[in-house]
Amino acid sequence: MARPHSTRYTIAALLLLGAAVVILASLGQWQLRRGDERRAILAAIEAGRKQAPLQLTPATDPAGMTAWRAAEATGVWQPQFSVLLDNRNHDGRPGYWLAMPLLLDAGAGRAVLVLRGWLPRALPAPGQPAGPGPAQPALPATPEGQQTVTGELSPRVPRLFEIWSLGGAEQSALPAALPAAGGVPQVQNLPLDAYARATGLALLPTVLMQSDGADDGLVRDWPQPSVDFQQNTSYAVQWFAFASIAAIAWLVVLGGAVRRMRRRAADGPRS
Repeated sequence: MARPHSTRYTIAALLLLGAAVVILASLGQWQLRRGDERRAILAAIEAGRKQAPLQLTPATDPAGMTAWRAAEATGVWQPQFSVLLDNRNHDGRPGYWLAMPLLLDAGAGRAVLVLRGWLPRALPAPGQPAGPGPAQPALPATPEGQQTVTGELSPRVPRLFEIWSLGGAEQSALPAALPAAGGVPQVQNLPLDAYARATGLALLPTVLMQSDGADDGLVRDWPQPSVDFQQNTSYAVQWFAFASIAAIAWLVVLGGAVRRMRRRAADGPRS
């Protein structure tokens, strides 16, 4: 007599295949949501760049400071409040973003924070041991007097995942007051409110990512967010296909179990 099929194995297979259907379908839904988010980002970029350039002044309405909008500001650089944003790579090279305020109104202390550009990380000379603190790169000379800066707006300084030391101390904390002793501070992220408190400046609620071609050696090839929503749609189709295969397998296993039950019922108990 053939060995009877194990009901326990059938139930286990149905549970595993059912869980696979739910998980794979959920991954497909997640990819569709990610695609919608990227569509929204792309729409925001296109809408911002279609707007007329904005002139940033102390009286500029914050409602007009939309992300990705072209903007222009005229003021005086404040190099004493410079900050280096660490771990900002460019073409695979480690480096920094140089952040510096542009003073728009000296009397009111009104300013806008400008991301001036990227510069490479300072490395110790061959044969020289690394110092106790972060190395200070050579910063470009700051133009004096009234300067006009053009670029695109961002609602904040783009954030980077913060890495703290194993001891729990925050290695990228902004000094309580600027300028600080020991050179230009190096931080991971730069919230506008904390920077305003440290400098005493009244900052506009926006950040200007400089794009004009000043010959200062800084690289102004700012990273763009990923907006390839077609890729997410492709991944979603794959996950839904896998879920369909698992669902078909679930139906096959269930159908086999039902047929075996019917055969046993038809055979009935034998005397």
